Parts: sequence; C-alpha cells; structure tokens
Amino acid sequence: MSPITREEAPDTPVRILHLEDSETDHALVGRALRRSELNFVIERVETLAAFWAAVRKQGFDAIVADYRLRGFTALDAWNMLKDEAMVPPFILLSGAIGESAAVAAIKLGLSDYLQKDDVGKLAHVIQRAMEMQKTRIAKDRADTELALSERRLADFAEHLQSTIEQERASIAREIHDDIGGALAAVKLDLAWIGRHVADPQTLGHLHAAGEMLQHALGASQRIMMNLRPAILDQGLVAALDWLASGFERRTGIRTTFQSTTSNQDLSKEVQLAAYRTAQEALTNISKHARCNQVGIDLTDTKDVLTLEITDNGQGFSPALASQPKAFGLKGLHERAKSVGGWLDISTARGRGTSIIMSVPLAQADNKGVGE
Repeated sequence: MSPITREEAPDTPVRILHLEDSETDHALVGRALRRSELNFVIERVETLAAFWAAVRKQGFDAIVADYRLRGFTALDAWNMLKDEAMVPPFILLSGAIGESAAVAAIKLGLSDYLQKDDVGKLAHVIQRAMEMQKTRIAKDRADTELALSERRLADFAEHLQSTIEQERASIAREIHDDIGGALAAVKLDLAWIGRHVADPQTLGHLHAAGEMLQHALGASQRIMMNLRPAILDQGLVAALDWLASGFERRTGIRTTFQSTTSNQDLSKEVQLAAYRTAQEALTNISKHARCNQVGIDLTDTKDVLTLEITDNGQGFSPALASQPKAFGLKGLHERAKSVGGWLDISTARGRGTSIIMSVPLAQADNKGVGE
C-alpha cells in the first residue's frame, strides 16, 4: 500500500475505504462527508475477505470502520493490516463500544475513534489523522536518513583512522630506512674523523656534533615509536607500561600503570585502539590538565576490556565535549566504536578527569574476524 500524500497530489480526492455492513449507515457517512465539502471517493466493503481484497488492490488514504460487524470486529481487520509497511489511518466509527474499549483499540495502533452520533465531525477526524500520519512518516524518514548518515560517518571515521595508521607506518618506515640510516652513517663518519685528528678545537666540534647527532637519533626513534608503536608486538601491557614511563620522564608528572588483565590474545585492532586512546589522553593531560598525578589502569573482567586514564588536574566542563570543535574527544569515541566498544568521560572543573574505554572482547574478536 502506498497512499498518496496531499503534497504530492493536492487535487486528488481522499480515498476512503468504509468497512460497514449497514447500507443506511454508509449512506449517512457519505452525506456527512459531502456536507463538509471534502473532496473524496469512498468504497464500502462488509466482509473481511472483501476488505483485504480492496486493500491489496489499491491504496487508500483512510479507513473508516464500524466496530462490530457480522461475524467479526474492526480489530480483526486491523490485525490483518498492522504488519504492513504503509498502513493508512484507521478510524473507528461506531456506537457499539464504550469509551474504555475505544481507548484500548487506539493503544493497539488505531488512529482515532468517533461515535456515529458525531458523524458530522468525520471529515475533520480523517484530515487530522492523515496529517498526523504524514508527520509520523516524515519523522520516520528523517530518523532513517539520520541513522544512515551516522552509519556512513562512522564508517568514514573508521576508514580515516585506518588510513592514518597506514600513513603513520609508512612514514615510520621511511624515517627508519632513510633518516635513521643516514644518521647512523654520519655517526660512523664522525667517529672515524675523531680517531684521525688530534687538534683539540676540531675534537671539540666533533664532540658537539656527536651530541647533536645522538639527540637527532633519539628524536627519530621517539617519532617512530609515536607513529608506529612497535612495542605493541610485545603486548598491550608492555606498550602501556612503556607509554606511562615515557610520559613521566618527559613531563615530570607522576604516572602509575596497573594491569590485572589475563588476556594476552587481544586482536591488533583492539590493542592499537587502546594504545592510541591512552596516547591521546596523555597528550591532552600534558596540554590542559595541570595535574601532578596520572593513573592508567587496564582490566578485562567479565569479558570486557577496560582502559581507564585518570588525572587529578583542573578538569573541564562536560559541555565542552559536545562542542563542534572537540575533535580530539570525538575521535576517541569513534576509535572505541571502531572496535565495538564505547568511551565514557567523567570530569568536572577542579575535580580531575577520567577517560574510560570499554570493549566487549567477544564482540571485538568477531569484528576482527569479519574484517
């Protein structure tokens, strides 16, 4: 069934299917609708078989039904329709049931109820029901489009994260192969020169160059580790321990890492997502938290991997997390979603911040297999 909306065809008559076994009552309905100057066409059926045949043959804009007919009720007709994709407004027009029964029928999904004594209001009731249905259809369509848009956005975010990781790995390899190799060669040449000159001034310059070179080598190794955390090959626990130690060494902020996880078979996707979440959280802490203590906890109780990063800093207003430019926090949420998990952020001004990433391990494993 595909009822035509009034916007699509404003001059098209309202097509009404009347389920009524009384010719007299049908005539009264027609007379009342004509008095209302409603542009309509109406077809009467009086059996369930005829009702179903009419509904399947063509679409109707509204169905008006007496409640009690020969051998069945309007609810029997409604039960034949309720699972259809597009059901037109279904209006009870009867004097055979009480108010409570009518309310119960509407709770089942029927559009409205009108007593036959008020048949003069039928045109208004039909038009109101049709408007309500158009609004409901528009909302359903908007909800569907929004869900599709959110799914496309999530897919794009996941693809973007994957692309970024691939680019990071490529850059890390180039740093290792080209820059790292060149710096190592320069270090050997400086060492050779140092063995073949005796001038103190020259040796001083060589020593200074060697120190700068060692600094460049350390920086390139640090950049490579940030781009592609090779330490993840030793497991997530080792990687997070290394990350915490390095953060404390660079910032002077006391950082503790605790782990009670017994699962050493985490997928690479989950390990990388957890590592990047901790890395991003620590970066934000160093920039904004103004704290002197950070804790990183990793657990896997009840088949859920939980990573929590907390600080005792100044915190921030939770409203900031929903601002359009809060890309870092939104990125953390999307990263968790990419492995079937979710992210919770608890914070308040002056009370520190807690970022918790949770990933159901069975779901994450299935996602990894599907990919």
